[in-house]
Amino acid sequence: MKLLFPGVFFAIVASISGCIAENPASLNPSQSDSTSAISKGVKFLNFSYTTPQGILSEAADEYSNPILPGFYPDPSITKRGDDYYLTTSSFGYTPGLPIFHSKNLTDWSLIGYALNREAQMDFAGANMSRGIFAPTLRYHDGLFYIITTSVGNGGNFIITASNPAGPWSEPIWLPEVGGIDPDLFFDEDGRVYIAHNDAPPEKPLYDGHRAIWLWEYDPIKKKVLPKSQKLLVNGGVDISQKPIWIEGPHIYKVNGWYYLSCAEGGTGPQHSQVIFRSRSLDDPFVPYSENPILTQRDLAYPRPHAIENAGHADFIETENGEWWAVFLGTRPYERDLHNTGRDTFLLPVEWKNGWPHILPKNTPIPVQVPRPANTVKENGMQFYDWTDDFDGTALDLRWQTLRTFDRHWLSLNEGALIMTPLSAPLYSKDTVSYLGVHQAAMSFSASTTLFLPSDAGVSAGLAAFQNSDFHYFLGLRRDADGYVGFVEQVNSGEVITVFEAVLPISANKPVELKIKGNGASIEFSYKQGEKWKVMGEPQDATLLSSQRAGGFVGTTIGPHARK
Repeated sequence: MKLLFPGVFFAIVASISGCIAENPASLNPSQSDSTSAISKGVKFLNFSYTTPQGILSEAADEYSNPILPGFYPDPSITKRGDDYYLTTSSFGYTPGLPIFHSKNLTDWSLIGYALNREAQMDFAGANMSRGIFAPTLRYHDGLFYIITTSVGNGGNFIITASNPAGPWSEPIWLPEVGGIDPDLFFDEDGRVYIAHNDAPPEKPLYDGHRAIWLWEYDPIKKKVLPKSQKLLVNGGVDISQKPIWIEGPHIYKVNGWYYLSCAEGGTGPQHSQVIFRSRSLDDPFVPYSENPILTQRDLAYPRPHAIENAGHADFIETENGEWWAVFLGTRPYERDLHNTGRDTFLLPVEWKNGWPHILPKNTPIPVQVPRPANTVKENGMQFYDWTDDFDGTALDLRWQTLRTFDRHWLSLNEGALIMTPLSAPLYSKDTVSYLGVHQAAMSFSASTTLFLPSDAGVSAGLAAFQNSDFHYFLGLRRDADGYVGFVEQVNSGEVITVFEAVLPISANKPVELKIKGNGASIEFSYKQGEKWKVMGEPQDATLLSSQRAGGFVGTTIGPHARK
C-alpha cells in the first residue's frame, strides 16, 4: 500500500475571455440561441481539475479512502435491491443534498440533488455554514425519504421521491421536532419514528450537554404524533464524564435488538461514534461497555496518512449479509488544518457478542481496504481528475452556486460557459456570480480557459472560496492603462489586495490564470503564451481551512465574475 501525495500541493489553472451575453437565463440553451446569447458576459471555455502527483496505488481487490473526497460530510446511506444511494450535508451550497449512486459501495456517481428549486428552500443571505445540516436517507415501500434540518430557515423537514435522482417533493415541515440531525426509522410493525438531537430535558449541566429524543411519525397524515416524545439518551454514554454533542442518531433493528448509533464529542478532534441498544423503544437504551466503536482522538500526530475527526456514521447491510459504515473524517496537512473539509469514508462493520465494531481502539483508519465481497472496481465519479469543456446542454452536476437556485446569470453556448457578472462580490452574502467544485485533495491542479473581460469595471477570474469572510480571488479587469491582474485576499472579512499590476497581455487572446498551493502556502500566476509569470509573493492558505475560517464547509474552486 502506498500513498502518492505525501506533499500537500495544489494548482489551479484558469483562462479567461470576455464575450457578451444578452440572455444567459438558461443552462440548456438551444443552438438557435447561439448568436443572441453572447452579450454582456464573460466567456469561460473550459475547466479541468487534476491531481498531478496521483492519489493512491490501488490494488484490484482494494478501494481507497475517502470514497467521497472533499467536503462531503455527515453521510447517510440506504439501498434498493443491490443499488446503494448516499447523501450528505450541503449547508448553504445550491443545489443541495447531493444524491450519489453505487453498485459496490466504493465507486460512486452523482445522479442529482434533492433540493434543486426555490419552491423547496430559500437560503438568501445565509452564512455558508447554515442551511442543510446532517440528513438521513432511507428507502421504504417504494419511496425514498430524506429527513434533515434547514438551520436558520425552517428547521426539520422530510422530502420524498420515487426516483432518487429526482424530482423530490416539497418539504413536509416538522415544527414539533427541534434541534438537528433527525433520523427516520421504519419499524417492522409498520410504525415510524424520528430520533434527533436537541436540548436536554432540564437546564444543561455543562457546555455541549445535549440529548437524543424520539417521536412517532404518521407517514399517511405526514405529521408527528402529539405527546409521543421520549428521551432516549441524556448527555451521552456517561453523563458523569460530561460528554459533549451527542448527535447524528440512527436507529436499526438487528436480531430483535434496537440499536442507537450516535456521534459524540463534537465534529472535531474529540469526535467519536458510540452505540446503545435496547429490546424495546419503550425501554432504556444501554451504552456498549467498549464505546467508542470508532475514533481517532487517542492517536499521536503527526502520523502517516493521518485521518482525524472521525465519526457521524451510518450503517448498511449488503445483500449478502455484510455490514458497512460510512462516516466523516478529515485529512489534515497540519494538526487541525484541512482545506478539503470533511470527507466521506467507508469501513466494514464486524459484529461481536451482539455489538457492532467499526475499528479497534488506537487503530488508524486505513486508506486502502479490501473491497466488499463479490465486487469489482467500477467507473464512478472522478474526483481527482476531471475536465469540463462546457460543450453539453447542461452544466455538469458537480457545479454548485452559493445560496441561490436562480442561475439566470449563466448559460452554455457553443462550447463555452457565459457568466454574466453580478454586482455582489464574494465577500457579500447577496447572490454572487460564482460556480464552485469541491477541493478534493491537497495536491491538485485545475484549469479553465476564458477571454479577457471586455467591459470596463468587470473583473473575472478564479476563486478559492471557503466562505464570505475567508477566500482568494485571482482576477483580471480592464482599465484606462490596460489589463490589470490582481490577487484579492479576504481574511476575517478584511479585503486586502495582495498583488495588483498592469499585465502585458493582448485583449484578443485567452489568458491563463493559475493558483498553486502547498499546504499552508498558496501562490498565483498567469500566462499568455508559453511561460508562467508569478503574481506576487506566496500567500497564507490556512485561511481556507475550516479551523481558521470556522464553520463546517470545505473549500470550493471555480470561475467568478463581478462588475
